Amino acid sequence: MSLASVRAFFAQHAPEIEILETEGSSATVTLAAEAFGVEPARIAKTLSLRLGERVVLLVTRGDARLDNKKTKAAFGTKPRMLDLDEVAAITGHPVGGVCPFGLLSPLQVYCDVSLKAFDEVVPAAGSTQSAVRISPERMAALTQAEWVDVCQEAPAQRAEQTAVEPA
Repeated sequence: MSLASVRAFFAQHAPEIEILETEGSSATVTLAAEAFGVEPARIAKTLSLRLGERVVLLVTRGDARLDNKKTKAAFGTKPRMLDLDEVAAITGHPVGGVCPFGLLSPLQVYCDVSLKAFDEVVPAAGSTQSAVRISPERMAALTQAEWVDVCQEAPAQRAEQTAVEPA
């Protein structure tokens, strides 16, 4: 049913976007990257978060980790991940297929600025075997997402900063 709601979303809002399906599971960043032939960082993972009484979705690059200080500053509280059984009940998507498209009920969507490093990202499409290829800006526009800076720096950026510079 979840893949159907994502199909309906794209049929209405962006009919030119093709939903990609794979035989195997794409439920984790690693599996999705292998299934769709991209580096793990390009997988746009969607986190289901509770901010006090409010539930929101946060889309980040696949290799990103939340920065506790930035997250609390941006949202005004420490977020809590939804329980597994809450995810499908609130989003309409199974864990591993959660995306900001075709939601069961309207939720505020946030996109982390880490996604802007790419011209194209690959978020899930409502099932553990589907995804779409989309620019981060288009994804944000289609979902009326707000851009936030809540992740730690990308691993490549951290490595560059810790490298010893020549004297």
